[in-house]
Amino acid sequence: MKIKIFLLLLLPAILLQPGIPSAAETGSALKADVIRFEPYTDAKKTGAITRGEKLQILGKKGAWLNVKTAQAKGWVRLLSVKRGGGSAGNEVKGVLDVASGRAGTGKIVATTGVRGLNEEELKSAKYNGAEVAKLESYTQTSQQGRQFAKSGGLKAVKFDYLPESQEEEGGAE
Repeated sequence: MKIKIFLLLLLPAILLQPGIPSAAETGSALKADVIRFEPYTDAKKTGAITRGEKLQILGKKGAWLNVKTAQAKGWVRLLSVKRGGGSAGNEVKGVLDVASGRAGTGKIVATTGVRGLNEEELKSAKYNGAEVAKLESYTQTSQQGRQFAKSGGLKAVKFDYLPESQEEEGGAE
């Protein structure tokens, strides 16, 4: 109990020290990628990041991060950026890790994921016959599929089905 009170009193003092960034999170590019004006793959390009480039992470929306580099600002894919890497905040981070119980645990606490529609979007959804017709217009026949495969040099391969497990055959005990 005394340790928690001590950390709660110490934390504001550490965070208010000059030289420790508090606004934006830092990161580095895991791979080269395009920076876009909006968080969409078809959005206008505003710049690029190169592998290892340092950047500031300003926000997150779905599978996209809003970032700022020395040359550009915009949105990149979440999987193109490694969060962290700022050396100035390492002491604060260490204290926060101890206080949160994450020190020494490998610090892996989440995975990347994107969820689908939220409750409000589902409630306001309406049937759109034009979009269904558009979707159906993309349908291809099996003959068109075979022709496409042939033009790409693909060949059909037949293989036997996997044997059924004993459990499915009633051999489970």
